[in-house]
Amino acid sequence: MKTNRLYLPLITTLFFFSANAQFRKYSNEFLNIGAGARGLAMGSAQVASVNDGTAGYWNPAGLVGVKDNPQINLMHAEYFAGIGKYDYASIALPTSNNKRTIGITGLRFAVDDIMNTLFLVEPDGSINYNNIQAFSSADYAFIFSFAQKIKEKANKNINFGLNAKVIHRSVGKFAKAWGFGLDAGLQIRSNKWRFGIAGRDITSTFNAWSFTFTEREKEVLYLTNNEIPVKSTELTAPRVVLGIAREFLLGKKSSLLAEANIDVTFDGQRNTLISSNPVSADPKLGLELNVNNIFFLRGGINNFQKALADGDTINQRKVWVYQPSAGAGFRIQNVTIDYSFTNLANQSNPLFTHVFSLQLNLVGRKEKTN
Repeated sequence: MKTNRLYLPLITTLFFFSANAQFRKYSNEFLNIGAGARGLAMGSAQVASVNDGTAGYWNPAGLVGVKDNPQINLMHAEYFAGIGKYDYASIALPTSNNKRTIGITGLRFAVDDIMNTLFLVEPDGSINYNNIQAFSSADYAFIFSFAQKIKEKANKNINFGLNAKVIHRSVGKFAKAWGFGLDAGLQIRSNKWRFGIAGRDITSTFNAWSFTFTEREKEVLYLTNNEIPVKSTELTAPRVVLGIAREFLLGKKSSLLAEANIDVTFDGQRNTLISSNPVSADPKLGLELNVNNIFFLRGGINNFQKALADGDTINQRKVWVYQPSAGAGFRIQNVTIDYSFTNLANQSNPLFTHVFSLQLNLVGRKEKTN
């Protein structure tokens, strides 16, 4: 049999999850992509200023900014020339007194039509392309949010929020995982200043993996020197995002919002601007120009990393790089359309994608009075 040289990318992916339960530095990374073109355009600097339905993702405390009527947010993005698809949807439901808000969020990141070449080579060594089957690798998250006003005064507001999230991940029929975690957030607004803190995966979010293989599949794995994955659990370490924002008035109908966030992780040294073991920190900066609460211009930078300088493969000289983003938004009555032009890599190795999102406030019809 000549299957010992067969390249099986599927098995490599599955084996990654076959170890015993442990913290993984890049576990559930699809939950760090973002939500809404506004936040992506501002370099993901949102934890202090977000006050719409996307707050269920960025900082649940910001959901109290949704008042009077339910709000729906939708977003679709494609990555790597359409290979990866990312979808986001949420609904925020404020109570009648506007002191509490309930949010429901759904996320999906998937790569579809992956070729399974497990049985490409027949037992006699011949190649049979009819044995190739396609499958999908998809990650899902369902977030249930609750936000509450703690203190409300003329010049100072304090809001608290909590997320319970359920995670489901699947790799075709071969591997599936279920997980659960909690997030918490706080926002303080004092005059033109805004402060925020979001604790993500505060209970160390887990994914419990299970694997399913037929006897024939196990035989091929054994003959190609691949280990057969077994049940396992991976843990996502907690992280804290700190934010501060300031609004500057530019005349009677315009304003400029500036926000800075710092994403602090506790799972070991990372390639970030502040890098140590076990704590690392990644700053994020964002700006938003608001014109009459109708038109918006946005920009941001994040993901500061050290990378090899262009063309310097001999000396291996490293320089600081970052990820820029820009976007715009337009509001017509109860509908807001946002756009983001986001770089997934850095300024020396651009990999841009276009992101659109829709926000809809469900305003009820008022009854006419005589």
